[in-house]
Amino acid sequence: MTTPSPTTDLSADEARRIALRAQGFLGTPDRRAGVRGVLRHLGAVQLDTISVLARSHELIPYARLGAVGRKTVESAYWTTSPLGTSPARPHAFEYWSHAACILPIEEWPHFAFRRRAYRSRPHWNHQLPDGTYDQVIKQLRTEGPLTATELGGAKKTSEWWDWSGTKVAVERALMYGEVVCVERRGWKRVYDLAERAVPADLLHDELADAECLRRLVRLAGQSLGVGTRADIADYHRLRGEQVDAVIADSGLVPVTVEGWGKPAWADPAALQTPPRGRHRTTLLSPFDSLIWERARTERIFGFTHRLEAYVPKPKRVYGYFAMPVLAGGRLVGRVDPGREGSTLVARQVTVDGPKAVPAVAQALAEAASWVDCTDIRVERVDAPDLREPLVRALADL
Repeated sequence: MTTPSPTTDLSADEARRIALRAQGFLGTPDRRAGVRGVLRHLGAVQLDTISVLARSHELIPYARLGAVGRKTVESAYWTTSPLGTSPARPHAFEYWSHAACILPIEEWPHFAFRRRAYRSRPHWNHQLPDGTYDQVIKQLRTEGPLTATELGGAKKTSEWWDWSGTKVAVERALMYGEVVCVERRGWKRVYDLAERAVPADLLHDELADAECLRRLVRLAGQSLGVGTRADIADYHRLRGEQVDAVIADSGLVPVTVEGWGKPAWADPAALQTPPRGRHRTTLLSPFDSLIWERARTERIFGFTHRLEAYVPKPKRVYGYFAMPVLAGGRLVGRVDPGREGSTLVARQVTVDGPKAVPAVAQALAEAASWVDCTDIRVERVDAPDLREPLVRALADL
């Protein structure tokens, strides 16, 4: 692909601030739009089973909006339009984007390319017993929305990977687009027929692959503010050649960024006004879209981020669920949190020098309040001489 000549030269600092604003961390967020506004703004919110302070899909809006109630977060994702409206209209659905993600329901048509790909080139690690797929569809049609347990069981044994035939069937139907999840009960997916749950004006696979890809590339560019080809591809897990095929028609504009070394593309709206406003100080989920792509995080923030939950404990450097600390538009430390009753435990803390101590303390205190912890205990600080200043800073808040 021949890249057009860049329209704008950005300094590394300008690119960082554009990225922060695009991700909702610089400037005043639209609090009236709330959690649903955050979802639409980001385009995708990643789901994960790990819950330390809260699950990742709760931490994402918290990081941008502050102490929004956790019940409010769940309700925003999974509650349909107000009673009395007809038909009921969901606000979100779950599908494979960057990973398993919550997506705005308006984007259902733009994942037609992926549904088609799954239907035409399925790759499965689980065997599907004969007749099970049809039985699951029949049961959903007859009985209405159901969890995997209600369909007949999610697992054959206690092992997390040992799916039952029913679970294999309903997950396959979800990937094909015949079934959709627009609600969770507790942490369980509630499956329903797409023809019943997805609004009629959105329920189609009519868009060609190129149109779907153009939309997702444009959305990724808007959500990133500015990014390389690899950054944009990673956002919704597209292939590089898929990005190449549509980026010239996506509405994004080519730019150069100081120190990046690779061509970049920006949302033209992000270039119109300099990013200004209030910076958020907060703990970030390791699954936050600001830091999804490790190479991008290192390029923008000079910060190496890796989730160590799946690393053997003796080999962990920063802790099981180390959460980066964002302050003043920089990543200034990490906290590996835990909970013991009403105490938030900072099991391991990394602080980028004495000047970052007040910000780390502020982020810890706000997070503790959000999850209804009344005390904070600091266990270990990688720089031992900063432990007492951190404890004093927490006491002063």
